[in-house]
Amino acid sequence: MANQRVLVTYAAAQSFQSSDSWTHFLAALRSLLPLRNLHWKSTSHPNLRSVQELDVALVPLDSLRDEHTSQVPVSLLEKPLLNLYVLSCEDAETYKTTVKKQVKDWQTSVNQRKNQEWLIIHVVRPDSKNVDRKFFSMKGSVLDKIKADFNVDKRDRCVQLAWSTGEHSPAVWADLISKLKDGLLAAFDTAVLAREEEVKRSEGQRHMPGWNFCTYFILKESLATSFEGVNLFEDALQQYYELEATFMNVLGEKNMSWFGNLINPALKDDSLPLLSPSKKSYRELILANTISVFDLRVYLLARQSVLLNKLQQPIEICRKAMFFLSTFGKRLREVERALPEYFVESWIFSSALSVVDQCNSWASSWPELEGVALARYNANKGELLELAKSQLDILGVKVGHLPSTPPFSMAIQTISTTPRSPLPERNPSQRISKYEIMLAVGDSEAFYDLYCAISNRAIDMYVKAGRRKFALKLHGCLAALDDHRGRLSNALAIFSSLPAHYAPHTWTSLESFMLSRAIDTHVLLQKPRDREWIHLLLAFLKSYVNESSSELLISHNTDHYVTKLATALREASEQLDSDLPHLDHPIMALEISKDVRCSQDEDMMYLTALIHNHLPCGVDVDEVGVVLVGEDVARLKFTAKFTKLVPGKNYLTLTCPARLHFQWNHKSGGGAGDAWTPRKHAVPVHLPHHSESLDVQLCLPPSTALGTTPKLHLVISSGRNDLATASVRLSGPAGITFDFMNSQLHSNGVGEIDVSEDGISIFNVPCKSNMIISVPHSDITRFRAIVRDPTLERTLRTSRIVTVALPIAVNVEDFFRGERLFSRFTISTTTQQHVRISSARLLMPLAAQEGIKYLEVVQVIPSWSVKLPNLLQRPLVLQHSQTAVPDRPVSYIFCIESDRGPVLDPLKLVISYRLLREEVEALVNKTVEDVLHQLSQESEVSTRLVQGIIEYLESDASWVELYNVTGELIIPSSLDILSNPNPPSPSLGPWREMTIPVDVPRMNIVADAWIAVQPMPQTEESSHTQLPPIYAGQALSATVCVTASLHWNDPDNKRQRYRMRYDVEERTKDWLICGRKRGDFVVQDRSTFSVPLTLVPLHHGYLVFPKVDVQPLPLDGEEDVPRALPSSDTHQSHGAETVLVLPRGGRSTFIVSMGTERV
Repeated sequence: MANQRVLVTYAAAQSFQSSDSWTHFLAALRSLLPLRNLHWKSTSHPNLRSVQELDVALVPLDSLRDEHTSQVPVSLLEKPLLNLYVLSCEDAETYKTTVKKQVKDWQTSVNQRKNQEWLIIHVVRPDSKNVDRKFFSMKGSVLDKIKADFNVDKRDRCVQLAWSTGEHSPAVWADLISKLKDGLLAAFDTAVLAREEEVKRSEGQRHMPGWNFCTYFILKESLATSFEGVNLFEDALQQYYELEATFMNVLGEKNMSWFGNLINPALKDDSLPLLSPSKKSYRELILANTISVFDLRVYLLARQSVLLNKLQQPIEICRKAMFFLSTFGKRLREVERALPEYFVESWIFSSALSVVDQCNSWASSWPELEGVALARYNANKGELLELAKSQLDILGVKVGHLPSTPPFSMAIQTISTTPRSPLPERNPSQRISKYEIMLAVGDSEAFYDLYCAISNRAIDMYVKAGRRKFALKLHGCLAALDDHRGRLSNALAIFSSLPAHYAPHTWTSLESFMLSRAIDTHVLLQKPRDREWIHLLLAFLKSYVNESSSELLISHNTDHYVTKLATALREASEQLDSDLPHLDHPIMALEISKDVRCSQDEDMMYLTALIHNHLPCGVDVDEVGVVLVGEDVARLKFTAKFTKLVPGKNYLTLTCPARLHFQWNHKSGGGAGDAWTPRKHAVPVHLPHHSESLDVQLCLPPSTALGTTPKLHLVISSGRNDLATASVRLSGPAGITFDFMNSQLHSNGVGEIDVSEDGISIFNVPCKSNMIISVPHSDITRFRAIVRDPTLERTLRTSRIVTVALPIAVNVEDFFRGERLFSRFTISTTTQQHVRISSARLLMPLAAQEGIKYLEVVQVIPSWSVKLPNLLQRPLVLQHSQTAVPDRPVSYIFCIESDRGPVLDPLKLVISYRLLREEVEALVNKTVEDVLHQLSQESEVSTRLVQGIIEYLESDASWVELYNVTGELIIPSSLDILSNPNPPSPSLGPWREMTIPVDVPRMNIVADAWIAVQPMPQTEESSHTQLPPIYAGQALSATVCVTASLHWNDPDNKRQRYRMRYDVEERTKDWLICGRKRGDFVVQDRSTFSVPLTLVPLHHGYLVFPKVDVQPLPLDGEEDVPRALPSSDTHQSHGAETVLVLPRGGRSTFIVSMGTERV
């Protein structure tokens, strides 16, 4: 439909039209068009509509005649929306006698037109508009008279334009442009409301006799064309959507009496462009009530596509066209026998290609698409091209160019050709008009070329859209075409390469089909059954197992086909010169039972495995093996010898001549289509520990001394085995070395050892015994041990994680007090574990014990006990133990007093500790073992019970606080499966010791400073031990005293002459200090230096004496040599003392004059 413009008429006074200014005025007005940025708010449309640009046509009023307007509504824009009258009159008398009558006649004529607005433009010279008028002037201006004569309602339809020839300023036309917009929008709104009322009235009569959808269609479409004319494309598109919805409702009601046939095929109907609304006289057909459903649906789609093009929505155009061709194509196939031969295929083929071509043509006016929008656009075009290709599939099968097998027959299977009513006979004179289809029907080579061209175009669009799996599907169709045309080598190459691309997208049906075709093509080419063929066969079996709808895979009997392939696979594998591994194939699914058993006679384990054979035939196997993978390189293999696995479930018992005491992971053998096991990832398998099996443990020694070579204890438990000869090798992370040559057999151990550079050899270890070997090392976090028995060979590979970092850290702080040294040792945890501290001892070397004594300050905490409900309730006393937690360290204070001066030899701090976890585990183990021993229970019960209690304690840490406070360890009754009223007292396990060397610090000078207040002269009644009352402002006599000691100085330096400087702190808010507040003095051992001061308290209350700061001065030396500063420590003896200052009392008299005058 041609673009419409909004009509605006104009008229003018004869005197103004005959002037030279009229032509310039009209040209200037037209230069302001089109109008821009209009905003329409209608009462029937809740949202504000914005029109970016409105094309307006200015026409003379006398050029329009009502008889030229058609009675059939086409658009609201056929008639003018606004009428203008232009006058230029500045004389009020001339206006009254001449111009007024002309304007009145014009107004009368335009008021007779419906849904139109009018506007009077008064043109004046720019200088006359700004002439001042007296406020009380009786005569108004010409504009005032015009408004008074013609503005009969509240709306102002008069505007003054101060313009002269050559004036081009936009500000001059601003008021006029605003009035033009308001008038056009008001007229358009009135016209739309009136037309919408007509549409509603017509739609409300839909169920009445005589109602005609075609008449309703024309009326409704007039709204759409009106909206389109003012560039409101979304509103216009909405009208067509509503028309389509109404048509579908009428179609459902079967009220089709005013329609023609479903389709009246005309010449070139199958080849005309689908999105062209002008290819037929659709409006004439609608007005004549002879339009067919086919033409009406095509016209609706074309009009919607045109509007979508103006809205720049290419994706929606393709989507609607694809949906229309798919749905209406099925409807046409119901009447296919009444249509020209191959009409439906030709129409869908031509329409799909025409939509792609039309979108490419429209794309030149669109902004360039990018990113996701471009990908979706290309994908929609690819779908249209694939739809065209599917019509070639149908056409090729019909004419015999293609076989009726997948993938060509897949498009035919979706067609339903059952007619809804009897059909007329096909007219033999009618033929399709699409040249490519006509040529392809008669010439197979032309058909194949067309098929390949369309398929490649679709593939190209899919590739650009990033839809690889859609492109791969079309590649499969081309491979099937090569196979049909006898190009077997090309077909085999494509069939073999496509499944690898289908697998990630889980298109198992297509993958299975391509693989079966590849196998069949391989047979036709008589190629050898090599490794490539075996891989194809295994891939096909995988897709066969994973695909539930197997009827689409192959045309013949599936079970027989698979059985034959399995037999051929067995024969081909026997011809291989080496094994061909294939990981995680789904034809066999493996599930491992968690019930692993230990042999009672030897170190042997039995593992029960379930193998599910998903093939319909038995499979011959040589060996079944399960390898459990542990940490690092640890592996454990279970094997069983069998000959055949029957279809379905096969329960097997596998053995392994080794033992592993950990929880390992094994990978499930189920495939992607395995339905009987839900596990598709690594699952834990617990291999139980037999108490009589060989075991290797690694731990730290009970006693650790900092500053010495670190060691670890290697504990080998023989269990029920007599070890004649065994070798042990340890390996750790990079940089870790073991000093095997200096390894020693523990005094409590048994057997013999022989050390070498790379390991340790063990001899004559009897059964049920433990061998303990101390091995020095540089550093370690984990190790692996390998033990071999030469008689019956067993290999044990295991990892032990040993944390060599100490669980506690010690900080020391020293305080010098004369001849005594107070050292506070703060013990804190380095981890989140709680640590029990039994004691802390400060040991002195024998050579330094004479003349040195120390005092340890310790605390006593409550006793501790473990409580199991109905199992154990007996306290175990731990005297003087404390618990260090992460946020609360433990402190020990030692006082060191030396008669001979400084301590030259280092001391040793010995700390006895153990982890709270070790204490609890030892307590639980001992308690459970004692109770089970009395009840004669098996050791396996003890292991399960202890593990359950430990897991419970690990899951909830709320018991820790109660255990630390009350010493009770409460276990839930659900874990209490035993009962014994009087069990023996459990042991809390051994204590560990850590020895730390401690250097006693030295100090050149130790000073003690204080301020002594001298009492006032005493009376006989007053006390001589207390100060008299002190008042604020009272002067006090005081003495600054400093006592120095060289006791902790080196003996060689005691003769050194030291000088110090004292400085009394200024406390201006509390004290006024008078006297020598700063000075130097010479230090002598055990001497006291004093200086008098006068202190005046400035306010009452408890006051603290000023602090006396004492610092050493540099030693005397040569001028060019830097003088050393001796070390010193000063203690404020009066730091905690306060003095009470009382407020000063008194009395004051004030005389206030009250006055004599009355108020």
